[in-house]
Formats: sequence, structure tokens, C-alpha cells
Amino acid sequence: MAEPRTRAQAQQRADRLRVFQEELARLEAEDALHLTSQQRERLNSHVDTTMRGLARDFDIDTTESQRQVSWGMRIAATAGALALCAAVVSFFYRYWGLLATEVQVGLLAVTPIACAAGAEFAARRERTLYFTGLISVVALGAFVLNVSVMGLIFNLVPTPGAPLAWGAFAMFLAYRYGLRLLLLAGIGFGMAFVGAMLTLAAGYFWPQMIELPETLLIAGLLSMGLPWVVPHRKRADFPFVYLMAGLLVAFLAVLVLSTVGENSLLPFGDKTTEPIYQVLGQAGTALAVWLGVRKGLPGVVNMGALFFILFLYARFVDWWWDWMPKYLFFLIIAGVSIGLLLVFRALRGRMTGAT
Repeated sequence: MAEPRTRAQAQQRADRLRVFQEELARLEAEDALHLTSQQRERLNSHVDTTMRGLARDFDIDTTESQRQVSWGMRIAATAGALALCAAVVSFFYRYWGLLATEVQVGLLAVTPIACAAGAEFAARRERTLYFTGLISVVALGAFVLNVSVMGLIFNLVPTPGAPLAWGAFAMFLAYRYGLRLLLLAGIGFGMAFVGAMLTLAAGYFWPQMIELPETLLIAGLLSMGLPWVVPHRKRADFPFVYLMAGLLVAFLAVLVLSTVGENSLLPFGDKTTEPIYQVLGQAGTALAVWLGVRKGLPGVVNMGALFFILFLYARFVDWWWDWMPKYLFFLIIAGVSIGLLLVFRALRGRMTGAT
């Protein structure tokens, strides 16, 4: 097996070693396996050496207690970043009218650059990247504020170039420091840009992309397919973020189109468009569950199962809510839920048997 090259890969190996030690102790307690004292000593020495090396090189969590503390640090870093962004915005709005235009432009230009420099400074002095991530989120917030307020100062017409610029800046920070939260923001801005350009191509004003879910559907599909085109050897955990973000946006778009067909760009009436997307939604979510099971991607399985249920329940509301007694409607929903539970349990049993 290749040596880990990122902190995420190092953490995965440490987790596997810890689980291996726990299972080995259990097997010995159940008299299913016995190691000689020499084998036990060599194994413990190897595991301890590997753990120390991973902790030294990547600053990973080697115990469950450390892992729990790390989750607390991530939550604190995210909350701190959001609070700092809110503080920056509040400061600008509090004193903005008191500043000359030249000072306003200078502050807007300097703030994201200074934050990006601070992120680089922090990244060179820590391996966990908690402070780097915090400062990077503030840098992105300052850059979004920069572009937005510059447009107001000079009375510029809003264009799709704004989300493109925001996405490019977020992607730069994400790939520079391996930050998945910034990657998710960059993907979101990128999908907004694609949706805006498709909306313009369809002859509408670009902010109307929210009213035309098919533009976002195409953007979601592009996000899902991008990792297959662009290799991620150094950021092996990034393709999954592209996949999940694309799945979420695509399924939401299809869900909206399956219930509000008049917003479709297809040259059909809503009576024809809605059934088309209803079939696509049920087939797409079922396909996602199947592929997730085959490829060993539990996140895809969960996403597909969630939207499969949402599509199914949306159809029940369309068919029965207006004329069926409410107690009977909810009784049917409960029965279907129990049936789905049995189906998923059988699927899980098959997966266990295959394993």
C-alpha cells in the first residue's frame, strides 16, 4: 500500500491501525487467535512506530479522545470564521459612509489580500490547518464583499463574472491548503456561474436562473463529472465533494421540475414535463443507490435514498392529499415507510452476505 501523502490519508491509516488493534484484542479474548510473545512484541513495535511517525509528520489523531477534541476544534474554527466575516461586514457598514471613496476602494482591495497572506503565514506554521481554514474563510468573505461593494461604489451592472471570480478565489484557497469547506464554496459559485450563463443563452436575465432549475441541473451534472476529467492525485478527497455537491443540486432541480413543470425550458406543457421529471427523479435516485452500493460510497447511497423517498412522498401528496382523509393519507405514508425500511434492510442483508 502506498504511503499516505495527505493528512486525510494519514488519519485513515491511523484509524485502521487502531481498529485493527482493538479487533485483534477481541479475537484473542475469544480464543480465536493467539500470537506468540515475539509476534506480539514485533507487532506492537511496528504499530507504535507507525503511529508516532504519522503523528510527527501529519499531526493526526491517534486516540478517540484526540479525535473528539479535533471535531470540537473544527466546529470552533468554523464558528469563529463566520463570526469574523460578520464582524468585517458589520464594521464596513458601520463606518462606510464616513470614509472617502479612495479609502473605501483601498480597504476593499487590501482586506482580502491581507487575509490571504495571513492564511499563508498560518499554513507555514501549523499542520492541522485550523487557523489557516479560519483565516481563509474570512479572506473569501472579504473578497465577496470587495466585489459586491465595488460594484455599488462605481454603479456597475451585476454580471455572472462575480460568482466566477468568487469561485476562482475559493478554489485557489481550497487547492492551496486542502480545505474542503472552501472547495464546497467554490463549487457552489461555479455552479451559479454555469447556471447564469445558461440562463443568458436561453434569453433570460441571468439572476432568473433560480426560476429555471434546468440550468442548475446541468451545472450539477457538470460538477459530478468534473473529477472524472480532472485527476486529483494530490487531493484524493476532493472528488467526493464534487460528486455530493453535484448530486444535491441536480436532485433538488429535478424535484422542483417534477412538481412545478411550468418553469421548465422544455417545449412541452407542465402536464407533460412534470411526469418526465418524475420518472427521471425516481430512476436517477434509484441509480444513485445502486451505484453507491457497487462502488462502496455510503454518502451517495444515503443521498439517493433520501431523494428517492422525497420524490415518492411528493407524488403521494399530488395524488391523494386533496381528496383523501388525512388520517388515511398518513396511515399510507407510515405503511410505505415500513415497506421501505424492510426493502433497505433486505438490501443491507444482501450486501452483508456478499461481503
